[in-house]
Amino acid sequence: MRTRIAAWTALPIALAALFPGCASDSHPTNPAQPLKVLIIGDSISIGYFEPLKQLLAGKTELVHNAGNAQHTRYGLEQLDAWLGDTPWDVIHFNHGLHDLKYVNDKGDRVAPATGHLMIPPDEYARNLEQLIKRLKKTRAKLIFATTTPVPEGAMGRVPGDAERYNRIAVPIMKKHDVQVNDLYAFALPRLASIQQPHDVHFTPAGYRLLAEQVADSILATARHR
Repeated sequence: MRTRIAAWTALPIALAALFPGCASDSHPTNPAQPLKVLIIGDSISIGYFEPLKQLLAGKTELVHNAGNAQHTRYGLEQLDAWLGDTPWDVIHFNHGLHDLKYVNDKGDRVAPATGHLMIPPDEYARNLEQLIKRLKKTRAKLIFATTTPVPEGAMGRVPGDAERYNRIAVPIMKKHDVQVNDLYAFALPRLASIQQPHDVHFTPAGYRLLAEQVADSILATARHR
């Protein structure tokens, strides 16, 4: 599989150069054994998980967190349970689309004009810092996936907010030497052909392409562990 990293013109950062990872942080592994890989994410990761399993069959023991990882506040509450006591080699994670959605006081998704952000940007930044602090304790190689684009007409979300939240997340990942898988940049030029109309979710073919990008990122990171 060839690496598919697109230039993200809205965020002019050479992510591959800035986030080389740190091999000394990972725990010793037996190269003859499949990698133990944990995927943490929302319905986007659930959508690409099955094709990802096919792509990484025989190379990894691949697990998705139980259910939908939702937003960063929920992630902090559930992270210990998701991690368990497994000595993970790689953890690929994302929170974003649920953080930036608009909700009412009951937490139900609503039109932006009638609600408020689930997780405001300042809390999103604080929560990511806490999540990384806990994830670092696993000594796994960490990969953060940028949040995929919000199209026009997506209920309860505003186009452009994924980019705004990614601009918060990426510098935090850089500060902590967390590898970045820029799914936003990968998906952006392909949205018309891989994303469902007026919806943040993707077509089956779109999820397959995302899975290929995630597989490339995991294997590239694993080679440097």
